[in-house]
Amino acid sequence: MTVGELARMFNAELQLDLELIVIPMEGWQRADYFDQTGLKWINPSPNMRNLNEAILYPGIGLLETTNLSVGRGTATPFEWIGAPWLDGTLLMQALNQLDLPGVQFAAVQFTPETSKYEAELCSGVSFTITHREHFQSVRTGLEIALQLRRLYPQLWEVDGYARLLANQRVLDAVKSSSSWLEIEAIYSAGLEAFIARRQTYLIYP
Repeated sequence: MTVGELARMFNAELQLDLELIVIPMEGWQRADYFDQTGLKWINPSPNMRNLNEAILYPGIGLLETTNLSVGRGTATPFEWIGAPWLDGTLLMQALNQLDLPGVQFAAVQFTPETSKYEAELCSGVSFTITHREHFQSVRTGLEIALQLRRLYPQLWEVDGYARLLANQRVLDAVKSSSSWLEIEAIYSAGLEAFIARRQTYLIYP
């Protein structure tokens, strides 16, 4: 949803009773990526410096409340993850074996200049989006969480995942090493209900 569409939803569902005016854009459709607009990229956040990072963020950003670096303090935040206690090659192999749609993983090492693990060498994986139309950011983030739980049950601080995940049932499923399909089933009904509910507030096709 766009910011304007969200404003319409918040105004109605939270009964804010605001005199809200949303001016529609021309020539934009929901499936369009930013680089198809011809507009200049302006960072929506200091650590979101390109479209690739914006595509990765919904799933990768969920991991940053754990004891894992998501690349803040480096030149490419959200395009890799790592930690001093992690074996990037091992994680890369586990993730590539899943054959996730639209993404490939490579082992990397990086040292954040600021933020989590400042000045510490981190081992981890980088993400290359091969087909952005097929890539599923949230699924990718959850699959990473499942592999971290399997490979590092004592070292990865899984409870921190709850802060942004905000779904106790999904967190419990990650802790119990459920499959991706089992986790998807937990939230799919709620997601479908939200998609139906939001129709009232959509402006663009």
